[in-house]
Parts: sequence; C-alpha cells; structure tokens
Amino acid sequence: MRDRSNTCCFTGHRDISAISYHELMQRLEPMIMRLIKNGYKYFACGGALGFDTFAAMYIASLKMRGFDVKLVLILPCKDQTAKWSEYDKQVYSGMLSRADEVIYTAESYYNGCMQKRNRALVDASTVCICYLSNNNSSGTRQTVEYARSKGLPIINVAN
Repeated sequence: MRDRSNTCCFTGHRDISAISYHELMQRLEPMIMRLIKNGYKYFACGGALGFDTFAAMYIASLKMRGFDVKLVLILPCKDQTAKWSEYDKQVYSGMLSRADEVIYTAESYYNGCMQKRNRALVDASTVCICYLSNNNSSGTRQTVEYARSKGLPIINVAN
C-alpha cells in the first residue's frame, strides 16, 4: 500500500541536454536501487517534459524488468499537453499507459496549477530525487526548496 514512507518523488528541469542519457542513467540507477533495497516501491513523477519523463520511463522500464515498483503520476491538469508537439503528446500518452496510478491536482489549467502539482508530489513522498543544475528561479528550484522545508532528503543527480 502506498504511503509517504515508501514513496519517492522526482522533479527536474525540462532541458536536460547538458548531460547524456547514458550519464544520467548512471547517476540515477544506483540511487533508485538503493531506495528499492530500503523498501521504496512507489515513484511519483509530475509528467512534465525532460527529467520527469525520463524518470517515469526509467521506472516503467524497471517494472518491465521484473522489479516490484509502481509508477505514480501526479499531474497538474488533464489538459497539460495542450500546447505540446505531437511527438511529446505521444511520449506522454505512453507514460500514462504505463502508470499504476494517475492523480490530477486540477481538472484544467489555471495559473498556479503547476505549483499545486509540485507540492502534491513532495507531500506524497519522503525522498526527493531532482535534476537541478542551476541557481535560477524555476519550478524545480521551488519544488526542491519546498521538499527541503518539509525535511525530505534531496538527491541531486545533476551534480
């Protein structure tokens, strides 16, 4: 049964082009394996492009390889992809089809729904894995700061 104690959330930048997928996988995989070994089963993603999608598809690949993990999507709204390219919408659809649980924090987009989703991710978790590569103000930075304020350990795979 999912509760905070066995749930990890992901947050990260949309642009992860500064690192190769192979290198990102090498950084992410040992962290995930350690969490699984310590009883984590649920991995929550926010469904954004970039790191969120990468992490979600990685968790889905672990499920296909026989690991006892669950992909939880905590999404900001049902029309999140309205302005996305057709390709990105197809990737998103594939991610949705692989999810074990989908939670929408709002029916449709409104100013602030992304922040509500970010807080819901943190509030559902006891560990936060992030891809935070810079010091500017961003949704990722705000989410990591919120996670820190809630006492969650932060694992940054960007460094």
